[in-house]
Amino acid sequence: MKRYSPQEMADMKEDLYQALADGEIDIRQAVKMIRKILGMTQKEYAQKVARISPRILSEFENGSGNPTLSTLEKITAPLGLEVAFSPPKSWRAALKDS
Repeated sequence: MKRYSPQEMADMKEDLYQALADGEIDIRQAVKMIRKILGMTQKEYAQKVARISPRILSEFENGSGNPTLSTLEKITAPLGLEVAFSPPKSWRAALKDS
């Protein structure tokens, strides 16, 4: 995978944060973006960063897994992300319009 410069990584993190804040991406898409920013494969990220089984990460990213909250926190922590509940996208859109 491609390695990015520190500035490129910072810009990509900002894009990720904005997309999450706007509700444009879900947590699975965010995890894939995190790996892309770090330039890591699923296996590398799972083992070296999140310290979980590569199978768990793969199943989660592909939509067939159901990780625990603790596992989600391990997956998202490297970029300072917190796992939280948020209002539905339709509600956030209505809020912006008012």
